[in-house]
Amino acid sequence: MPNGSSDIAASNSAEYDAAVKNLLRQAKKLAVLYYELTNKPLGVTGEIAEYEAARHLGLGLAPARTALYDAYRNGAGRVETFQVKGRAVSLKDRYRGRVPKINCSGEFDAVLLVLLDRESFDAIEIWQAGRAEVIARLMAPGSKARNERFSMGISQFKSIAKCVWRTSGGSLRL
Repeated sequence: MPNGSSDIAASNSAEYDAAVKNLLRQAKKLAVLYYELTNKPLGVTGEIAEYEAARHLGLGLAPARTALYDAYRNGAGRVETFQVKGRAVSLKDRYRGRVPKINCSGEFDAVLLVLLDRESFDAIEIWQAGRAEVIARLMAPGSKARNERFSMGISQFKSIAKCVWRTSGGSLRL
């Protein structure tokens, strides 16, 4: 195994992919154990969600701290950009909870919500909602959480989104 991240990046992509998968497998195990012990998230849900979205939907990941989007896809003469939001949920009650804060201050094409199984941190579903639909829902009157914190419930997000990947059926549409 190479010594540093620059060594890994310089090696072939198969070796790099294997190293990243191994690290994420370890992070998932730690996240599950940490939640079991403390009943609090470890703080790696977003990174795991980004990786799962890229892996299952064939997206590229943006460099760290890229403003307004986490992943992208080149195609049809343009680049589509996606904010990726992740939530670890119980399989028995997977649509309870809130979507993390969505940044609506600039340009992006869509938001992807990656639902992760709280018992394994493996992706179980990925939902996609367009930018216009997300902004309209967040600006709709009636909820301080939506209007001021730019967050909505998972069920609210689903009502404006399409399921684009599901663990039992694989890729649906993107």
